[in-house]
Amino acid sequence: MEMTSISSTMLKPLYSTPHPLAGEKIPLTLFDRATFAIFVPIMLVYTAPAPSNDALKEGLQRAVAVYPHLAGRLAVDHRGRRCLHINNDGVLVVEAAVPVDLSNEHVGVALLQIKLNRYKCGGLAIGLTAHHHAADGISMSTVLTTRASAVLQGRDFTAPSAFLDRGITALPRSVPTPVLDHQSTEFKGEDPAAPLCKFNNITVRFTAEFVDELKALVDARCSTFHCLLAHLWKKTTAARGLAPEEFTQVRVAVNCTGRANPPVPMDFFGNMVLWAFPRLQVRDVLSWCYGDVVGAIRDAVARIDGDYIRSFVDFGAVADAQGEELTATAGTMCCPNLEVDSWLGFMFHQVDFGGGPPAAFQPPDLPVEGLMVFVPSCVPKGGVDVYMAVAEDHVTAFQQICHYLD
Repeated sequence: MEMTSISSTMLKPLYSTPHPLAGEKIPLTLFDRATFAIFVPIMLVYTAPAPSNDALKEGLQRAVAVYPHLAGRLAVDHRGRRCLHINNDGVLVVEAAVPVDLSNEHVGVALLQIKLNRYKCGGLAIGLTAHHHAADGISMSTVLTTRASAVLQGRDFTAPSAFLDRGITALPRSVPTPVLDHQSTEFKGEDPAAPLCKFNNITVRFTAEFVDELKALVDARCSTFHCLLAHLWKKTTAARGLAPEEFTQVRVAVNCTGRANPPVPMDFFGNMVLWAFPRLQVRDVLSWCYGDVVGAIRDAVARIDGDYIRSFVDFGAVADAQGEELTATAGTMCCPNLEVDSWLGFMFHQVDFGGGPPAAFQPPDLPVEGLMVFVPSCVPKGGVDVYMAVAEDHVTAFQQICHYLD
């Protein structure tokens, strides 16, 4: 299908008065540096009728005024540190007749890029890509719901509160005292080459009924995320045909806003995610009941507490004082391991510009074997869609067993 580009515009936020952060160069926090240094694209698809492009663009300008980092650029400050330059250069918006690829540039380009793709039937596909150093998924979910409110309310839009002091996440103790090994956990000590293998991106849907049956097997109160992760850990491990004595672990993203001591405000905008690492031998993953595997996941997540976060921040202060370069380990968990992000608490599937929620939601293709993303299904009956990067040699075996309960 041929793409016809209509326009390309750099939209600047609508401010009633200059923003207090205007012109600032805000160093990336340790949480920013620990995450993926990539743009993360998503797509939301709406059936007709959909709001006009002008309404969507004006709503975007009002929403980005609440989160000025997204209208800035990645840069380097006078000390040579990577930073977010709040220079108000704007958000890139491309209007097109059909979907087109989204940019994967870094320094000097728009941190938030939108593509509005119109169809003859009146449908609308909104492609969005944002740099992960600007914000995590929780924050970007809030940006999208804020944008939807701005479109619906127009000039009557009331901006929500937003806590923009990113430095609050990086305050070490007076004498930084890291007590845990963050050098080889969140960051790489040495830089071994990631194992290379051919893999496929697949999507697996688990109905609400399946999830209910799975929870019943746990025999205790259990979140959808924990019980489904236990199930997929079992099935992926079985499909991989690993030796019983081998160890396997899962890198689990953990929201730290409420776990820090003192807690970070819930309207914080930025990155505030660390990772838990439940680790078991293959024989245990396969033979333990669901409740025990869920327990291992819960125990690992519980260790990401105030003391852990304080040690992490202290580690960053020591590393910076020594001029140490830190390379994130995000996206390096290949076979026999897994890495998982839960988007189940995000509001992407509920972003309503006036004509109802999206008919479809599409996260990005996953770049590394072993990655999984959990997303609420857009189907009326609910459930969970799991987007997975699975080694080609394991796809058939996995698909044959993924809907069977032990």
